[in-house]
Amino acid sequence: MATSADDTATASGQERAARALPGRRQQLEQHIRENAVGIELYLELAALHRVEDRPLEAKRVLKEALQLDKHDVRVLWQYEEAVLARSMQQLREVADLAARLNTPEVQRELERSQTDWANRRLEVCRARIARDPDKHAFRLVIAEALLDLEMYKEACDELEPCYEIDSCTAPARLIQGKCLAAMDDLLGALAAFRAGALRRSVNAPAKYRVPSLAAACEIAKQLGLQLSYQRYTHSLQIAEQELAEEKSFQAPVEHSG
Repeated sequence: MATSADDTATASGQERAARALPGRRQQLEQHIRENAVGIELYLELAALHRVEDRPLEAKRVLKEALQLDKHDVRVLWQYEEAVLARSMQQLREVADLAARLNTPEVQRELERSQTDWANRRLEVCRARIARDPDKHAFRLVIAEALLDLEMYKEACDELEPCYEIDSCTAPARLIQGKCLAAMDDLLGALAAFRAGALRRSVNAPAKYRVPSLAAACEIAKQLGLQLSYQRYTHSLQIAEQELAEEKSFQAPVEHSG
């Protein structure tokens, strides 16, 4: 059990590390200007920019590193991460502004940022799939981005390889159901939600079963399928309880004294 003295020491160490970041960043920038050949220096500098929530600067540094070695997979991966982080940062900033200032101009900027976030996910994950076609988890991200862009058929097509992979089936069917519901194919959507949440062979994680079953309940109620609605509601209650228990187990335990 940590004491208050231990906590104080840890906090002081973190504060010293945070204060040291700008100095180390300037040191790395100088080394790179004087001798721009060490990929490791670029990676370290980019990592410092990311820690300081400066993804645009990290992206710039990593782009320079790619000019030195465009085949370095570490640099390429971190560059893609910086691209995503910058897009998300912009979306977050505009969303915060929209929450305070609801004007047509801000709404247009919010839509533009949302579109950019979707397009950057497509760009990065398609490149990663091209490099490693067996990484089907990236297809889930691509499908989510296509869903956000209201490209529903394309999203469903992207998900095809995921339906037979146990680790991907539940999230893939959840996305498929959302797409079909958006296209007013309610029976198809219901089948997708059911397939993802109530598989006999593999019990889907509660974090996917809960939204899938909630959507299935809504559709069954809308279509007047009373028996199905009761079944999905019962399953939803079980899934919600499991999810609550998982979150309770994962939550950090607070100690007194």
